[in-house]
Amino acid sequence: MIIAAVVIIDQAVKIWIKTTMPLDSEFSVFGRWFLIHFTENPGMAFGMKFGGDAGKILLSLFRIILVAFVGVMIVKLNRRPATPLGVMIGFALILAGAAGNIIDSMFYGLLFDSSWGQVATFLPDGGGYAPFLFGNVVDMFYFPIIETTWPEWVPFWGGESFVFFRPIFNIADASISTGVIYLILFQRRFFITKKQLPADGRQPAQE
Repeated sequence: MIIAAVVIIDQAVKIWIKTTMPLDSEFSVFGRWFLIHFTENPGMAFGMKFGGDAGKILLSLFRIILVAFVGVMIVKLNRRPATPLGVMIGFALILAGAAGNIIDSMFYGLLFDSSWGQVATFLPDGGGYAPFLFGNVVDMFYFPIIETTWPEWVPFWGGESFVFFRPIFNIADASISTGVIYLILFQRRFFITKKQLPADGRQPAQE
């Protein structure tokens, strides 16, 4: 249910943005602190890029492998009675986020035309803007909570503009980050054990 809910909401928001806003347009949700800013990310999460066309293919394949790996892990963990519900939730959030961004990379280039200077059309007559696996990930959440300039005395960055939080992201990115942080902060005991328990999760009998 978590995986389905995250993927559906993520895709609904992305399709809404893609079909109602041209690229680089924005509107305010809460002052200048919370903006909906439509951008497309050809690479990694939070607007980072990765190595041109070859990097794009490798990244898409990595995402597919990651989803398959986490999916298999969830199935195995679900068969163990001792697996805490929190661990399952954490992995479900990671899987849902990865799947949400994979959908963009795999299909958006085929389903939509370009958003440059226009609102994209779904299933355009002339075909999409990119082949399979070369679609861009739609990002929209922007929180420039602090916009200032580094003091001149700061090494390297003195005099340059500073924005916190600069990355623009989507629900899938947030789901992955939330799942990873949740597992690290609240489920460490599941991964750090002195003894490997049997598959049924029971403690070995004491002699």
